[in-house]
Amino acid sequence: MRCRVARVAVLSAGSWGTTMAKVFADAGSDVTIQPRRPEVVAEINVRHQNARYLPDIVLPDRLRATVVPVEALAGTRHVVLSIPAQALRANLAAWAAHIEPDAVVVSSMKGVETYSGLRMSEVIHQVTGIPFERIAVLSGPNLAREIAGGKPAASVIACPDETAAGALQKACHTPYFRPYTGTDVAGCELGGAIKNVIALAVGLVAGLGMGDNARALLVTRGLAETARLGQAMGADPLTFSGLAGAGDLIATCSSPLSRNRTFGEHLGQGMSMEEATTATGQTAEGVKSCRAVLDLSRVHGVEMPISEVVAAVIDGTTSVPDAAAALLSRTPKPEQYSI
Repeated sequence: MRCRVARVAVLSAGSWGTTMAKVFADAGSDVTIQPRRPEVVAEINVRHQNARYLPDIVLPDRLRATVVPVEALAGTRHVVLSIPAQALRANLAAWAAHIEPDAVVVSSMKGVETYSGLRMSEVIHQVTGIPFERIAVLSGPNLAREIAGGKPAASVIACPDETAAGALQKACHTPYFRPYTGTDVAGCELGGAIKNVIALAVGLVAGLGMGDNARALLVTRGLAETARLGQAMGADPLTFSGLAGAGDLIATCSSPLSRNRTFGEHLGQGMSMEEATTATGQTAEGVKSCRAVLDLSRVHGVEMPISEVVAAVIDGTTSVPDAAAALLSRTPKPEQYSI
């Protein structure tokens, strides 16, 4: 008996949304992507390209685009959300009524909502009323440009319902993209959000020319910082040694394709916030999420010195040189207890 082809809607056509749409289509799913601009719709449907975000990448024929969210959502089994984290609530309020009753909503966003401190799955649940069993998170060391080009990568699909996670796994498994499944939604979301903040710090010291040892220090201590908050919030500590933890952190902190590392590097080289935003060209989620992450740490009584310094730079209360000095001059302690 032939399996039913999954119908997938991807809301937003930035670099990551377009990449995930390509992955699902390459895996055999029928995919509709929803850009905001009609000219992008025409480019995808006629030329099979999204040249602004993925130049030279040819998109599959079975991937089509529409500017109308209702059309994209009709009859879909999986709804992939790939928009800036701080824009989720407003957009989702407009989309919620058109999501199919049995669809699984997939968050591919890596951020924490400012002011509320909610993770993306929590925002989805709060706005739509969709039960958590039908909300999944996709997270891992996933640099969009590499995956779109067919370079090998893996990710984690976390969902409380293992059957739903398994169906998603089948719908996006390709020779170059290997999805694993899990149930630790909180751990995957926190790993994905906090690694952006750590990547900003790594970018800062890279821009200041402080070398590989300083970068390795921040990555290592950043992972410990992430795991402490995750454990305090009920996540499985082992999640942070996997793809959604260490894997994502390493990729984001080491690659020039990383928006957050690049943004931090621009600041380290002396650019203003406005100049760094223009030079980066795409949303660096850590810029918006760092304060929310720090607020969560205070609510849960977890000290996060790297996140604290990054938030101070973004807020303009600490200069980049002073931030670098603060990051690298803390009093040494035994490593198992150090902060």
